[in-house]
Amino acid sequence: MLIVLAVCSLVIGNLAAIAQTNLKRMLAYSTISQMGFMLLAMTAGVVNGNTLSAGNAYTSAMFYTVSYVLTTLGTFGLIIFVSRTGFESEEISDLAGLGKRAPWLAGIMTIFMFSLAGVPPMVGFYAKLAILQALITTNQASYIVLSIIAVMLSLVGAFYYLRVVKVMYFDQPTDTSRPLQSGGVSALLAINGAAVLGFGLLPGGLMAMCRDAILRALAT
Repeated sequence: MLIVLAVCSLVIGNLAAIAQTNLKRMLAYSTISQMGFMLLAMTAGVVNGNTLSAGNAYTSAMFYTVSYVLTTLGTFGLIIFVSRTGFESEEISDLAGLGKRAPWLAGIMTIFMFSLAGVPPMVGFYAKLAILQALITTNQASYIVLSIIAVMLSLVGAFYYLRVVKVMYFDQPTDTSRPLQSGGVSALLAINGAAVLGFGLLPGGLMAMCRDAILRALAT
């Protein structure tokens, strides 16, 4: 049942998100597909009652969840920051030309979109890779098939995330004004973006924390 829910979440979430032109709605639907990916790891944790496999699977699920929350918070924070009177950033097209109007913000948004799409070396890539490894190491043919399905649907998801990057750098803006500046908020967004990149380049520390938490939970 959990496998069916995971696959349905991946399919429905991706197909719904790819059809959106509203940025926030696209991110909302993509959350469904992201949670479907996380559920795949949960299903791998109950195969054969193997405690080690369960630990690896649940660890990858926890790492994926932390990575996704970190990236999504930064994404919505940036959208809210860019928003202002007459420029609400509701539509994907509202970000057109952001790479020219505010290259610093566009660069941070690119990090977030790459991470959500699972592009290396962002933390989102390592999180997806960890779940795929958890599926494959079950040595079950059905889970290997699931990993292939997950990769294919991830490619679909990458399309609508990378579309945002394309709009920021290659589309002509209808509004040439610059977003409001705030040193404090910009610094927080920069730290968030650096964390997304840093945990992707050096995921060992965060992964170890997740593994310790899961093993303690399984031991109780």
